[in-house]
Amino acid sequence: MQMSDVLRAVDNEIERLTKTIIEQQRQDGSWRFCFENGTSVDAYVLILFRVLNVPNEELIRQLHDRILAAQQTDGCWRLFADEEEGNLSASVEAYYALLYSGYSQTADEPIRRAKRYILSKGGLGKVSNIMTIAILAATGQRKWPASISSIPLEILLFPTYFPINIYDFSGYSRVHLIPMLIMGDKQFSMTSAHTPDLSDFYVRTMDEEDPLPRNLQEIQNSIKEGLKLLIGTPRYIHEAATTKAEQFMLERIEADGTLYSYANSTILMILALLALGYDQQHPIITRGIQGLTDMQFRYNGTTTMQNSPSTVWDTALLAYTLQEAGIAADHLAIRRAAAHLLSKQQDKTADWSIHNPDTIPGGWGFSETNTINPDVDDTTAALRAIRRLSNTNSTYLDSWNRGLNWVISMQNNDGGWPSFEKNTNNEILTWLALNGAKSAAIDPSEADLTGRTLEYLGNFARLDIRHEFIKRGTNWLVRHQEKDGSWYGRWGVCYIYGTWAALTGLAAVGLPANHEPLQQGARWLMDIQNPDGGWGESCQSDRLRHYVPLGESTPSQTAWALDALIAVQAQPTPEVDQGIQRLIALLHEDDWKSTYPTGAGLPGYFYSHYHSYRYIWPLLTLSHYKKRYGNP
Repeated sequence: MQMSDVLRAVDNEIERLTKTIIEQQRQDGSWRFCFENGTSVDAYVLILFRVLNVPNEELIRQLHDRILAAQQTDGCWRLFADEEEGNLSASVEAYYALLYSGYSQTADEPIRRAKRYILSKGGLGKVSNIMTIAILAATGQRKWPASISSIPLEILLFPTYFPINIYDFSGYSRVHLIPMLIMGDKQFSMTSAHTPDLSDFYVRTMDEEDPLPRNLQEIQNSIKEGLKLLIGTPRYIHEAATTKAEQFMLERIEADGTLYSYANSTILMILALLALGYDQQHPIITRGIQGLTDMQFRYNGTTTMQNSPSTVWDTALLAYTLQEAGIAADHLAIRRAAAHLLSKQQDKTADWSIHNPDTIPGGWGFSETNTINPDVDDTTAALRAIRRLSNTNSTYLDSWNRGLNWVISMQNNDGGWPSFEKNTNNEILTWLALNGAKSAAIDPSEADLTGRTLEYLGNFARLDIRHEFIKRGTNWLVRHQEKDGSWYGRWGVCYIYGTWAALTGLAAVGLPANHEPLQQGARWLMDIQNPDGGWGESCQSDRLRHYVPLGESTPSQTAWALDALIAVQAQPTPEVDQGIQRLIALLHEDDWKSTYPTGAGLPGYFYSHYHSYRYIWPLLTLSHYKKRYGNP
């Protein structure tokens, strides 16, 4: 295909995508696409609603039907299409929820197939997902694990200067861990008339209790030292810690009734409040139930529960992408989106300020009900979207300045950027016997956050490596490049995502295209290009910590790889042109590749299919291709 033909195809696709996106904007200026998270959250909500006898039969039936439809022929549930062995935790959750609903029975063929699969993998004792374990324990199906009960509630009383304290944990980790600690402390469990009997799923009597890892001893020693410093009788101290844990949850409930705008933490909070003696009809619990109900998303005749609706993220990225595609800042769609984003900028000093005091609030969160948990990625996304309006409008300029100041203030001491909280990188916490502790317990600098922040600072704030803090960020990225030239991505799948963020960020702040890390990264991307011209990476990459090819091409990953190459190559190459043609073709295909999860949450346990991504990243990449190569 000639260059002119490629550009014509690019133009046509840009026009089609911009029209489609603008048509889907809501009256309030937002875009609302599904943030799809497999079947786990569906199962947790269904189980909770049955435990509490929540009268929402329609939703329970819809969740049951979606969970059942996701079962594979071998009886298992998978987190992603190429998870060949299936996923035991997801399968146990699904089986349990289907029976709890009352719409499936033990004699049904799908249920029997699921049971065979679960037993073939060792039964309930082999479940490793701490969220699954917590739900099973809270609903009477197992004891609370030592990995939870070995952490005393008294840790909440430790001062922030102590070697281990609750604010060493990431915010995400805290809001899930504290409700679990309350329930573990109370040995809480609750059953109902609907509770299925799962006792025959334990293969051995010892299955329920895994030995604690040896390196947990250091954490426990630190905790013991901390307990010695607390003043008062053990009973008084324990009561104070319990009150502190309760207050911690209550103080972080959003206006919609959810804890930190997450479904999973809200489910755990409701169960923890019951463990503390709250009545099922208490207003906080009924508001939490309503908040969960509002997190449902209906599409193509099915209903799913979103762990955290992605409204702010999607709206910011789509408004920015439309402007990159040539839509003017004074277009109604952009003005509406910007006004919506302006209303979501946060003005509260919250947990993020504990490690970052004396900074004026100015960040954005992921969900529209989120008012206290801003993050760097959502903030730079929103700032990209309002950049042009800030040139002519003082309200947006003030918003821009507060946001920019907040982003810069969040830089870690090592030079990189975290997601939510500054310098939350106490390595000792990754030794906890909680699955995913390495990823969830702390919030260290990451290549995708650092790269995307540098891209924003370079291309939008017009800052470059002559500034010392930018130089520290680039040095962090260069130090964390993998030997093969790639970078690990935390919030997208996975090395393609991280490499895209790093290359676009380094190029934006002024590293020359012939700089060796940029050359290495570009070479790695070209080396892993599929024969069809696209790119595709398996969700297995983040758990195994090395690149695993998917064997097929996906729209998002193809767009990321191309955008990175466009950023560091002054002229279009055959690889890029072939990739562009494959990207356009992918946008007209509708199969498992277009729904393969490319959003990451917790390696090995939580992946997301953003329904917005098939619009955002392809349009952004096509626009950048046209901008860079369209005027020979």
